[in-house]
Amino acid sequence: MKINKKVMNAAAFTVIVGLLAGCGSNTVNPSNGASPDGGKSPAGEVKLKMTVLPDDLDEFQAAYEEFQKENPNIKVEFETIPQKQYYDKLRLQLSSGEAIDLFGGNMDSFLDTGILEELDDYIKQSNTDVSGFGPLYDTLKVNGKVYGLPYRKSNWMLYYNKTLFDQAGVDYPKADMTWDEFRELAQKMTKGSGADKIYGAYLQQWPQTWYMQAVQSGASIIDKDLTPFHKALQLRVDMEKDGSIMTWSEQVTTSAHYNSAFQKGNVAMNLIGDWHIAQLRKAEDEGKISFDWDVVPIPHPEGVPANTSLATPVSVMINKNSKHKEEAYKVLEFMTGPKGAKVFAANGLLTGFTNEEIKQAYIGDGSRKPENIHYFLEQKEYPEYPLLPGVKNIVVNTIFTQEGELALSGEQTVDKAIERISDRVQKEWADKFGKDFAAK
Repeated sequence: MKINKKVMNAAAFTVIVGLLAGCGSNTVNPSNGASPDGGKSPAGEVKLKMTVLPDDLDEFQAAYEEFQKENPNIKVEFETIPQKQYYDKLRLQLSSGEAIDLFGGNMDSFLDTGILEELDDYIKQSNTDVSGFGPLYDTLKVNGKVYGLPYRKSNWMLYYNKTLFDQAGVDYPKADMTWDEFRELAQKMTKGSGADKIYGAYLQQWPQTWYMQAVQSGASIIDKDLTPFHKALQLRVDMEKDGSIMTWSEQVTTSAHYNSAFQKGNVAMNLIGDWHIAQLRKAEDEGKISFDWDVVPIPHPEGVPANTSLATPVSVMINKNSKHKEEAYKVLEFMTGPKGAKVFAANGLLTGFTNEEIKQAYIGDGSRKPENIHYFLEQKEYPEYPLLPGVKNIVVNTIFTQEGELALSGEQTVDKAIERISDRVQKEWADKFGKDFAAK
């Protein structure tokens, strides 16, 4: 999701070449001489293989350089897989017994494979400091066990085009703004038509951009009572009718995307995650943006505190079939702990572990936008969805997406959409996974 802003080094270039060639998996060989055998060299060096998301490869390599200073005997060979194939391909590799020691990603995508090593004993024996994860640590537990620790997380923010607001003579979005106020502001900033139209806001096609206000209030997408989600979907439908946001149908037919739409300069407010900062900074470096921009917290429901956001942790996990679990845990502990987090934060990632030093690394020296980046570090967070098997693929990507799109395209009412979502969640997810897994 994040777009890397750095000039590619030779290793990263090797990965890109592999992607263009249509490879399903790509290997990056660090200069330390790690080899893919996953064993110990004659000198006693332990060699590990680690698969990471392609957008996070540079950051892992940077953190690994620091790790090597303290652990010269542990050599890590990084691999990556194209984003669209990542989870399906990695699940297949793990189930087929490929010698992968560690891997990164959304933990819920692997819980049903039985391939994850339980980490509780390692955390206890190593006296791992988990305080920096805050409440996020407990939300990661499944059936009382920890199977991964987050090296980063994705939180949401409202990005806005300051230049458009200045030209319109309208006050900037407030840091404490309800969803109804957001709708009113979007209407006020909408003007023109056709290719010259200024949209008051942009909401990506994803169901998260409409169901988030229900989650902000503490509701879960697998609740039996989905009443809070009715109001959330209705707001999206109403804003399309207002003309203040691009309709879902137009987004689909024009292949619209939040990043290019906002960078074009005719969208006043863009509701999207923290990774958008890197995308906008990259565009600025390339001279593609000619307007000023900043961020404020996403709108919130009435009665919910300002700057309440959704958070999706992205974790490092260990293959239970690894032959070098202790060494693999050292890598995991470093990457997700304070030392690794400092490296990730300095490269623009919102980390799972945080402390004052990491916060300062994330904020930087103030020379880059957004001016109000500090809001990311002050958020109250709710998990975007429970980290349980099938929730992302079945509930989010299938049920909420399909039924929400039918409502947005006018093929069914909001009432019917929520009714069908509730029914399908129980039949397609709860009956399959609900009895075997429980959060916390």
